[in-house]
Amino acid sequence: IALAILTAYSYSIYSFFAKKPDEALFWELSTLITVMLLGHWLEMKAVSGARAALKELSKLLPDTAEVIMENAEVKIVPLSELKEGDIALARPGAKIPADGVVLEGQSEVNEAMLTGESAPVAKRPGSQTIAGTINGDGALKIKITKIGERTFLAGVTRLVAEAEASKSRLQTLSDRAAFYLTLIAIFSGGLTFIFWILAKGGASFALERLVAVLVIACPHALGLAVPLVASISTTLAARHGFLVRQRLALEI
Repeated sequence: IALAILTAYSYSIYSFFAKKPDEALFWELSTLITVMLLGHWLEMKAVSGARAALKELSKLLPDTAEVIMENAEVKIVPLSELKEGDIALARPGAKIPADGVVLEGQSEVNEAMLTGESAPVAKRPGSQTIAGTINGDGALKIKITKIGERTFLAGVTRLVAEAEASKSRLQTLSDRAAFYLTLIAIFSGGLTFIFWILAKGGASFALERLVAVLVIACPHALGLAVPLVASISTTLAARHGFLVRQRLALEI
């Protein structure tokens, strides 16, 4: 695409200074750039939508946490101020703010958004809790053991991000195919240009055909479709509690 635009622009500049304005391709060039930018915008919108879905995992965390102070007073603090070793209170129906261990209380916690298990998990003193899960009917006192990047939720997000960054065999194959098809498109465009020059179609006419071949034959969609599908697939899977650690596993 860049080669087609550069070729058409260079010839149009030449036509302008050579006082052959009728042979310039500025209108066709502006149309081509507009169409390509529109396609690029649609592609980026789809990719950003997939990445936004991954960020929904971080939205599982509450904004604040209830911390039991040394004088038994309960204080509401921002999640960023929560520290390891703090004693947090998880009221009925509230989200658990960080990974920890239950000190007091019994309840059932809904961990479906992270584990995919629809049945509530019983929690009693000594049980492990996961940040972002939803407490049931009982109140729990939880000693915070992990915060920030060390939590289970952060690990899930990191795994999904690594899966999106990895390449499957199909994507590697498509990248290689796109490379060779690009060479074929350039070669075909060159042959087209030479043919119409020899056929005395004129430089402007031949150049228009060269640009058309480069644009139409360029396999840019092939190089974009496979990674886009893989990105959306891993993100949709993560949203439903299904974690893909390697693209190859998803492909199989």
